[in-house]
Amino acid sequence: MTKTPREHACAFLAQRIFDGKRMHKASALVVRGGQIAGLGPARDLPPDIARRDLGAGVLAPGFVDLQVNGGGGVMFNDAPNVQTLRQMADAHARLGAAAILPTLITDTPDKTRAAIAATVAAIDAGVPGILGLHLEGPHLALSRKGAHDPALIRPMTAEDLAELTAAAAQLPTLMVTLAPEAARPDQIAALVAAGAIVSLGHSDATYDDCRAAQAAGARGVTHLFNAMRPFGHREPGVVGAALNLGALSAGLIADGIHVAPPALALALRAKQGPGEIFLVSDAMATAGGDIASFMLNGRRIRREQGRLTLEDGTLAGADLDLARAVRVISGPQVGAPLAAALAMACSRPARFIGRQGQLGHLAPGRAADFLFLDGGGDLAGVWRGGAPL
Repeated sequence: MTKTPREHACAFLAQRIFDGKRMHKASALVVRGGQIAGLGPARDLPPDIARRDLGAGVLAPGFVDLQVNGGGGVMFNDAPNVQTLRQMADAHARLGAAAILPTLITDTPDKTRAAIAATVAAIDAGVPGILGLHLEGPHLALSRKGAHDPALIRPMTAEDLAELTAAAAQLPTLMVTLAPEAARPDQIAALVAAGAIVSLGHSDATYDDCRAAQAAGARGVTHLFNAMRPFGHREPGVVGAALNLGALSAGLIADGIHVAPPALALALRAKQGPGEIFLVSDAMATAGGDIASFMLNGRRIRREQGRLTLEDGTLAGADLDLARAVRVISGPQVGAPLAAALAMACSRPARFIGRQGQLGHLAPGRAADFLFLDGGGDLAGVWRGGAPL
């Protein structure tokens, strides 16, 4: 048996290291054989170990992004196959996301079946970074369709439920965004019993509707504030349910466009636990590339000044990556501590989907998937299995 010499290990030093729970100073992350071998004070390193000092900034776990519609110039809806998933995962890995949930926006039943089959095949083929599948629709409220094609939105049928429960049995993670108006509590309960994660979104539901959905097993709210009934003092709606019901967690698009910074700050202060707010990119084909436009369900999406919009100005996904979302959340307009902002991009989403044992933390024995943000918060390096991307 060949021994692994100490010189095959490498210690990564940084001004700060975030392990998924807390921030460490004057510490080092030791990587050996593609895995994390340890995290501890830099002064305790053996003198002969190879070192890489990253300098001012913070080393953190790879991000976990639970809402990714596209990347690298492609959209999952356009071609739901293994090659598309590989291209998306590679683009987002270079943006710091160690793992993603590819997201199919409301489409035809045949396209949904193709997306499920493609995701199963990609996972079987070992495509790095693919966690499972997020189906955002088609069981949504027409009144809150956003950029989803209204011709494809419909209530959940018995056949839909059967196909979704079968998909939940095939996939390690299946997240389903639906509106309480389009799926009954008993259907939500059946999805949850099959292993799906149900998230409420694109909805005009009342607070009591959301509470009934949560009682049936719904655990999340999709892109808080966007495409949902706004908070009202007499009818708190979906926003009020997301913030006040502790059993619900919520994804948040923190680009400063989808949600104004003061509203971001208010949401972080108002959220009741144990549910948590986590960051999502809601990224489209533009992620990791320089394309100026693309198509979705036959409609052109334009990219201008950090926005993605339909021709009528409706926001259509986000021109965002999670490193920028972390900068927004930890910046002066929102003011969250950097450790909390980083947790929202790595450990919190991992916990939401029950994958905290594998993702979102730097701990011995785990894959050495991590990133480095420089002193200005910009992404300055990404490593997969200890190797730079």
